[in-house]
Amino acid sequence: MEYIPAKTIVTRTKDESWFGTAYNMNIYRGCCHGCIYCDSRSDCYQVGEFDRVRAKADALRIIRDDLRRKVKTGVVGTGAMSDPYNPFEKELLLTRRALELLAAYGFGVAIATKSDLVVRDRDLLREIGEQNPALVKITITTADDSQAARLEPGAPSSSRRFAALEAVSREEIFAGVLMMPVLPFLEDREENIREIVRRAAGCGARFVYPAMGMTQRPGQREWFYRRLEEQFPGEGLAERYRRRFGSRYWCPSPRAKELWEVFTEECRRAGLLYQMTDIIRASRLGYQPQQLTF
Repeated sequence: MEYIPAKTIVTRTKDESWFGTAYNMNIYRGCCHGCIYCDSRSDCYQVGEFDRVRAKADALRIIRDDLRRKVKTGVVGTGAMSDPYNPFEKELLLTRRALELLAAYGFGVAIATKSDLVVRDRDLLREIGEQNPALVKITITTADDSQAARLEPGAPSSSRRFAALEAVSREEIFAGVLMMPVLPFLEDREENIREIVRRAAGCGARFVYPAMGMTQRPGQREWFYRRLEEQFPGEGLAERYRRRFGSRYWCPSPRAKELWEVFTEECRRAGLLYQMTDIIRASRLGYQPQQLTF
């Protein structure tokens, strides 16, 4: 493991409109899940050798000092730029030790991950949840394991992620699915949307939050098209994207309106939350009220 210098790790967010997070925390840099659509690969983030995971040197001391200096506690989000449960975390335990610090200093947490390793830390998530919001967001973009293996080759299968969702939900941890991105021409099928929602509900999820499309930026766009051609040879998918979206940032599914109707119908039937304000409100029930900014 290579360690890179950092001056601060727990940083303030612009607002709390994304799952109620007041702070961001990225202990690792880069990711080895190899998801062909990953926005964090974009040139604007300047992460060289993105597929190589590196850890921030002296991360736990820095996190401790960052937390000590905060005037106000809040929910700390992690997983925005690199998965906090990459394979190296199993031995390094940096994410686990960071959760211990969040618990000790009275902060909540909102984890985004594609890894079932999150199940290991459900004891700490329960501990945090006794005093502050503790959310687990597991990204699942397809219910088909074989398709997931082509789109997210280094990540655990969708089936393993559903199993992790069930395991953390069973502990009464506020958990759900990030169904994003729903890739145009690949995952934007009615049966895929219905299956993800139904399986999430069956696993005890509280919410499913979607994006019926994807983002594309310089650096990431070129990578995505190359991987499309490698993983789906002869299907002309990269050319379909070029013709449909050009250099646009937001690339919605051509079926987005129809899929949204299917999605909301399934969520209502299953009793799942899907609007951000509702998810934040539900995650904070029973805790000290805080002012929200939207």
